[in-house]
Amino acid sequence: QVQLVESGGGSVQAGGSLRLSCAPSGTFFSISTMGWYRQAPGKQRELVATITRGGSTSIEDSVKGRFTISRDNAKNTIYLQMNSLNADDAAVYYCNAQIAISILLTWRDYWGQGTQVIVSS
Repeated sequence: QVQLVESGGGSVQAGGSLRLSCAPSGTFFSISTMGWYRQAPGKQRELVATITRGGSTSIEDSVKGRFTISRDNAKNTIYLQMNSLNADDAAVYYCNAQIAISILLTWRDYWGQGTQVIVSS
């Protein structure tokens, strides 16, 4: 009954920028840590960045200084601002969240459907 809805992917020239958004839809009790992962064809899915409800962030070294993760708790929305994109950033980006759907607080991992980022030369 809970889905993560992503937006903002697309095609951009090398050196350009994109901003991804992710927010849950449906019924849930609480949402905790959220983050972004990415997966390029033939490669493992890798963590890009995470952010807690309190705003603590973790960012992969390869994107530090170029990517910024942020969060709006009132909207339960996270963002990934991606600047200076290069070919290595081309991938399907997935939103992830720890969500409890009831007061029982059974936390589960939820994933978005993925949004594709294409970087052209």
